[in-house]
Amino acid sequence: MRIRLAALAVSWLAIAQASANDTEWRQCLQRLQAQATAAGVSTETWQRHAAELTPRPELLESLNNQPEFTMRSWDYLAVLVDDERIADGRNALQSQTAALQLAQERYGVDPYTVTAVWGVESNYGQRTGGRPILQSLGTLSCMGRRQAFFQKEFFAALRIVQAGDFDAAEFKGSWAGAFGQTQFMPTTFEALAVDLDGDGKRNLISNDADALGSTAHFLKDAGWRPALPWGFEVRVPQNYDGPRGRRTYRAASRWADEGFKRIDAGALVSDRIARDTPLALVQPEPDGPAFLVTRNFQAIYRYNASENYALAIAHLADRLRGQGPWSTPWPTDDAGLSRAERREVQLLLTLRGHDIGPVDGALGQKSRAAIRAEQERLGHAVNGRAGQKLLAALRQTSSGNQASRPPQ
Repeated sequence: MRIRLAALAVSWLAIAQASANDTEWRQCLQRLQAQATAAGVSTETWQRHAAELTPRPELLESLNNQPEFTMRSWDYLAVLVDDERIADGRNALQSQTAALQLAQERYGVDPYTVTAVWGVESNYGQRTGGRPILQSLGTLSCMGRRQAFFQKEFFAALRIVQAGDFDAAEFKGSWAGAFGQTQFMPTTFEALAVDLDGDGKRNLISNDADALGSTAHFLKDAGWRPALPWGFEVRVPQNYDGPRGRRTYRAASRWADEGFKRIDAGALVSDRIARDTPLALVQPEPDGPAFLVTRNFQAIYRYNASENYALAIAHLADRLRGQGPWSTPWPTDDAGLSRAERREVQLLLTLRGHDIGPVDGALGQKSRAAIRAEQERLGHAVNGRAGQKLLAALRQTSSGNQASRPPQ
């Protein structure tokens, strides 16, 4: 009898909590409606698309665990700039030559950089996100941190639907409300999206040309300068203790006087880098690769405020140009995994009896739980991270099993 009463008490507590949460949600939407009206959202649009939204609190996990800020650089870059993405990017450059050339003519941004953004943001249009934008932004407008930011995006998304740019049913994207092949936030779409192919619509979801043109327009607006590279890898002088950081610019000649040299032994001051060109020192990991960057790096950074992200775009663009990997190794004895290697880890986990869901290279909760179990079995540090050491150990465990080769 006591067990039944305790169960009933827990049940009533859960019901009461759900009711309280629902009340808070409805009150938040009511407060937002007045602000939405002031922001140009009609009552009809609000009643049709916002008044009956339901929250998705699971989005808060993504909000608080963004890979740009939680992953070490060697893991982040290994996933975003791998052999697959480079090969697919070269194919994309060929298939979209006309659109990329037109975008360059209008906005001055080279095809390699635009294509790199396309590759990192949606894997060249293959993964644009499937979450309803209004539901995501409505949730983040009422829950979690940065609510004021997401409220502005929520109102912009409602205006986009109101204007008929997209039907609400097709208006889908990421958990954060970014959408389209190059993942624009709604306010960015309103301000900077372009109709590159001249069909009368700014369609970033299914129109490659508009997405690429809009990305070039964004970078131009962010300060992109056609004559400059984004930056280059350098060798930091021993015992250097001067300024660092992407915001601390000094003339190229000053860096040269300090003893900085390009990693390829080329001259710091060149035909593209004048003596007075402002450069800043970026080194995301101590003792790892270091770069002197121009203001074009800052333009990329504006796309997504993360140095790891900006470096991924810059490096992928260079690889698409035909340049090789960076020379300086990351300061780790357990390097990150490419997407193919992540899929191999998942397959090997499956062969060991773990239920990890689809073998897709995305290491979600099930994969991380299986990784932790294998790390404990192997005597590794138990942290749910998959690196080269875990992959090697799983390969050794499954040696001789031909089914353990990675899917391509």
